[in-house]
Amino acid sequence: MEEKVYKLMKNSGGLTLALGIVSIVVGVTTGVFLIITGAKLISGKKDLMF
Repeated sequence: MEEKVYKLMKNSGGLTLALGIVSIVVGVTTGVFLIITGAKLISGKKDLMF
């Protein structure tokens, strides 16, 4: 019985670690895209006339 619990804990720990890594990668990628988009908007600001 205890082996099942340890196996379940090992699998859930691995899944949690994988999801954490995926969320970090998605966050960094989103941040880079937002910075690039903001830089393009700021550089195009000089072409706007109100």
